[in-house]
Amino acid sequence: MSFDTRNGTRGARQITANPLLKLGNKLMMRRARKSNATMAGMRLLVLTTIGKKSGEPRSTPLAWFPSGDDTWLVVASAGGGARNPAWYYNLAANPDRVTIEMGGETIPVVAEQLHGEERAQAWATIVASAANFGSYEKKTDREIPVIRLTRA
Repeated sequence: MSFDTRNGTRGARQITANPLLKLGNKLMMRRARKSNATMAGMRLLVLTTIGKKSGEPRSTPLAWFPSGDDTWLVVASAGGGARNPAWYYNLAANPDRVTIEMGGETIPVVAEQLHGEERAQAWATIVASAANFGSYEKKTDREIPVIRLTRA
């Protein structure tokens, strides 16, 4: 269970301190927590990790993709940015201290990064259902991590 994807050297511009982005994320998290919300045709969940440096809970709205019973796939795309998102490093530091929220339910999960053929198959399924993820891959030179969340 290794989280070993390095940052790239090129990628899409990442916006992190935008107040409108923070507000949008809050609204998406509220919707995902209450119902089986979607955004741009993708299902949403709220991923809560423990901060690698702070030790504090950190929540992020993410698109998810089915992966079987009691498993969900999420993608550390950062919109095709050169750097992995902060939540990726939080998962790497504490893969067994993670919850997801959706549809009024909080579920403890364990995180595992997919590699090799397993990642390739999952990535193909993700891109087939959400083509924008394929465009992210073209923007960066890092391999975009695919994470499987399994009910603890």
